Amino acid sequence: MLSSIGIPGLILILIIALVIFGPSKLPEIGRAFGRTLTEFKSAAKDLTKDDDDDKDKPKKEPVVDLSVTSSEDALKRVN
Repeated sequence: MLSSIGIPGLILILIIALVIFGPSKLPEIGRAFGRTLTEFKSAAKDLTKDDDDDKDKPKKEPVVDLSVTSSEDALKRVN
């Protein structure tokens, strides 16, 4: 993504950010952005880890009771 912006575009964005936020706020904004990016990466890793764990577990087959002989027996078992 940054490769499509190029160096001159990146410098322009940084100058605009400096003018808008001022030199004292830029480090705070950078730290907040870094923390947000770190949290996003860890959440993405957790999601992919959960998916990998689900693939490793054997799937349970549903248990079907075929011993019901009539609809009355089925109603008794449900209740």
